[in-house]
Amino acid sequence: MKLLRVRTIFLAPLVLFALFYVGVSVFLLLDDEIAAPLKGQPARHHTIAIFGASGTAGDGILKAALADPAIARIHVFTRRTTPRIDTGVASGKVEMTLHLNYLDYSALHAQIAKADAVYWAIGTSSVGVDEETYGLIHVDFPVRFVREWLGVSDNADISFHYISSSDISADSRMMWAREKVRAENTLFDVAEGSNLRVIAYRPDYIGPTKEEAHLGQNLLYWFFAPVGSAVRATQIGQSMFEVTARGSEFGNGDRLGTRSIIRYSDAYERRRGFIAGASFAQH
Repeated sequence: MKLLRVRTIFLAPLVLFALFYVGVSVFLLLDDEIAAPLKGQPARHHTIAIFGASGTAGDGILKAALADPAIARIHVFTRRTTPRIDTGVASGKVEMTLHLNYLDYSALHAQIAKADAVYWAIGTSSVGVDEETYGLIHVDFPVRFVREWLGVSDNADISFHYISSSDISADSRMMWAREKVRAENTLFDVAEGSNLRVIAYRPDYIGPTKEEAHLGQNLLYWFFAPVGSAVRATQIGQSMFEVTARGSEFGNGDRLGTRSIIRYSDAYERRRGFIAGASFAQH
């Protein structure tokens, strides 16, 4: 009897978790909510800039950008190059600039002045990082850039897309969660009343691109994806481009969680597939 009680104590939470996991997975499979089709012509994003393209999320954004024929010029600002960046440079679509000081953008004025949209994927883990350093990277770096960009931009309508995080709040016990909220709010405030829209993306787990992911990362993605808590890095890029293309449909201060990121990534793929199909039919 005692052995039976012990087994019950250990197995009951596992059974309850399995039931919850299966229930959420089935609910999401049955949830057919999709983003409405884009109305009118896509907003301009002919020239873009990516910060953090050497990291997990940035690599996915760059991969998606290289595959998008609507994007003609990609400015990549990075501390180091990667095989994907090198491939983009060789294709002629990417212009890479090695940049080390993310509190000074004066040397980048010529490139950023022409950008229609900027995709910001610079970040670091909070493990072993003090609050001041974490805030410097996640708040001061992008805020300083946005202020500089507003001063030199040639375009009437520009957008800044910032990768934040899920489960964050200003009163969180976790330093990184408070700093991410501070970054969002500061960026929204800087853009308020200007020609700039700042949109924040709040993904849960970000799976690397398929060619970059190792087995452990794939296992995490496959575990979290069925319950709507994981996205591929390329999906973030596709969602960002769809949001950019929809222009004023998204305003300064909008935030997209994991499910919204997936929804607009799907909308992007449907739209691109329709354009490709229409182009093929014409020929």
